[in-house]
Amino acid sequence: MAFGMNNTVLYCRSDDGKSFSSPVELPGEFVMSLGMRRGPRIAVAGDSICISAIGGKQGKGRDGDVLSYHSSDQGKTWHGPVRVNDAPDSAREGLHAMAGSQQGQACCVWLDLRSGKSEIYAATSADGGQTWGKNTRVYKSPDGSVCECCHPSVTYDASGKLQAMWRNSLGGSRDMYLASSSDGGATFGKASKLGTGTWRLDACPMDGGHLAVSSKGSVFTTWRRDSEIIFATPGSKEQRLGVGRQPWIAATANDAYVLWLEDRTGRLLIQSPREGSAVELSAKANDPVIASAPGGVGPLVAAWEERPGKDTMLVAQVIAER
Repeated sequence: MAFGMNNTVLYCRSDDGKSFSSPVELPGEFVMSLGMRRGPRIAVAGDSICISAIGGKQGKGRDGDVLSYHSSDQGKTWHGPVRVNDAPDSAREGLHAMAGSQQGQACCVWLDLRSGKSEIYAATSADGGQTWGKNTRVYKSPDGSVCECCHPSVTYDASGKLQAMWRNSLGGSRDMYLASSSDGGATFGKASKLGTGTWRLDACPMDGGHLAVSSKGSVFTTWRRDSEIIFATPGSKEQRLGVGRQPWIAATANDAYVLWLEDRTGRLLIQSPREGSAVELSAKANDPVIASAPGGVGPLVAAWEERPGKDTMLVAQVIAER
């Protein structure tokens, strides 16, 4: 688990998802982008663990770089940070995602402002996050900017193919789009719209959805449209799961599990789209995430924020596949 606090990136380790080590402070201090799905990301890339975050020296929207750390000894020691974006300060919106492959590659995608408009950029690492290659523009909206304040998502499948997802701003609608790369992130194919409906909206909902790939190669996506949580696989009929926001998804070998909030600081629900109804995990939660082991083997772990009193705490729960 990786998280940001007091302009420092912290890492906790767990072998069973039930108990965690004391936080380890990663080297370096910078003004970090946090809140509304901003903040550190963590991924396993082969034998390495990678952590990324966005921040800079000034903060308050004046600058921002994608910064990466890596560990090759299961989190005992950390190296970095190194800058991922090759145009300085271009990631100052503070929204990004990271994924790792079983073969040892890592990929970051982010909202990039080097042209003055919000575009989707990506960079990949072939050595578990130690070094990063030339940046690639994944998508530029013909209307100028993609949705300006919704985080993108990225994931690898078992063969190393990349899938990137983001909320577009096109023709007055804020719908989700997907593009894939079969050459390790050097190029991405034509973007395609997800789902059959559309969301006409002249604003940013600050809600980017999420995607996951099963060990068999099935792509699962989830996102918010208006007040509804949508689940879909590319090219298939979409499914409405319920009312809510801030969904997150993880895949096992055979299925997908979607986690979402009924409202900001509200009930936290989880559901496999193959099951009939959602199950409550918390009565009052924020910023939930769910993750599975590489290859989708083993249980899932959900994590979220709770604030029972004045202090905010992090909660984790093991979710056994049904």
